[in-house]
Amino acid sequence: MADIKAEELARLVRQKMGEFLDLSKGLNEETASRAPEGRWSPKQIVSHISGPDGIGYLPMLRGFLDQDTPRFDIEAENPYFTERRAQLTFVAMLAEFQKEYSRIADFAAGLSADQLNRKAHVPLLKESPLTEYPTLAQWIAALMDSHVGFHIGHLGEIRKALEV
Repeated sequence: MADIKAEELARLVRQKMGEFLDLSKGLNEETASRAPEGRWSPKQIVSHISGPDGIGYLPMLRGFLDQDTPRFDIEAENPYFTERRAQLTFVAMLAEFQKEYSRIADFAAGLSADQLNRKAHVPLLKESPLTEYPTLAQWIAALMDSHVGFHIGHLGEIRKALEV
């Protein structure tokens, strides 16, 4: 992981964004707002992977560069589904998601090897293979492979449950 290059990370971000957008095709507003019992709706999934409303994930990623070993207390399983997002159409939410991930890809593409190796303290990851001190490269890759990858599968399950 330490050898991953900025261009590879940017490509990974764009790839996962594309996979998610492709899977979202064909979902209409009614279906995107429905959720199977005890699960999230497609709109809530988009909200979650877009990060905190009005903030997104990019400020956290920039934090790796702005501070020495910043601490990030992540709220796992928070859908960040605000009233504002609830009022958005599914198409508008996907556009926000695409804009956020395009900015993340552009950010990743411009990182130097030294910047990619900067670390943060993420206590939530203490028991994970990343450990609680991931590098910026590891964190971006994990957000894409593990997090967005998981929610691509999650959206696929929800589509099946909603019979779309």
